[in-house]
Amino acid sequence: MRAVILLLNIYAWLVIARALASWFTHDLGNPIIRFLHEVTEPVLKPLRQVLSPGGVGGIDISPILAIVLIQIVKYVLLTLANR
Repeated sequence: MRAVILLLNIYAWLVIARALASWFTHDLGNPIIRFLHEVTEPVLKPLRQVLSPGGVGGIDISPILAIVLIQIVKYVLLTLANR
């Protein structure tokens, strides 16, 4: 269980890193940016499709939603593990 929680925490940080990196560069030629994009896009893309086009006021809120969903999954897993 600890390993799953650790992986969820790492993934949340990768989503945060991608969101922060998007403020500065969109250079997919950079290996770090490419890695962040490849790892997080499978989760963020479906969330973007569910949200309104262009996000909220033109801001992509899919990373925020992804982090909230990760926190919910962690809460559920920890609750089930403590029963």
